[in-house]
Amino acid sequence: MPAKIRLQRHGKKGQPFYHIVIADSRAPRDGKFIEKIGTYNPLTNPATINLKFDRALYWYSVGAVPTDTVRSLLSKKGVMMKYHLMRGVQKGAMTEEQAEVKFQNWMKEKEAKLNNIVKGAEEKARNEKKARFEAEKQVNEARAAEIAKRKVAEMEARKAAEEAAQAEAAAETPAEEAPEVPAEA
Repeated sequence: MPAKIRLQRHGKKGQPFYHIVIADSRAPRDGKFIEKIGTYNPLTNPATINLKFDRALYWYSVGAVPTDTVRSLLSKKGVMMKYHLMRGVQKGAMTEEQAEVKFQNWMKEKEAKLNNIVKGAEEKARNEKKARFEAEKQVNEARAAEIAKRKVAEMEARKAAEEAAQAEAAAETPAEEAPEVPAEA
């Protein structure tokens, strides 16, 4: 029975979530499997990978063939590196202690890179939020200035209309007639 390490899709439409499983290569994608060794969520940034490291290493070492995607996931989690170092120990190229030190150093570097990526993404999000806030602030200030100009123009128009109405009213009222003085004969 040829075993494969592959993804089994779960989650709803447009929101995939995968289980990493060991399955017979003849079984359907979401069908029967031998063992579940982890999960993979590609929607998070960076992608979340939970893996039973020892079980993945065991299945890879006994000949289970990973799919391309699972191979990259195993590589990111260090299973491929650990297997490579174990093969070096078996061939006598290094001791187990040396292999373990190399693996721990590799994992520290990998975690540092991942932390830098996460910090960079957070910083980028913060900067984008700040830029959006500043742009919105400028738009609001421009809008407030335009409204203030409009109100001033309306007030001036009202004053001019009132003055015109007063002037018109003053023009319409006849000047008081002077009383007629009787003529003396």
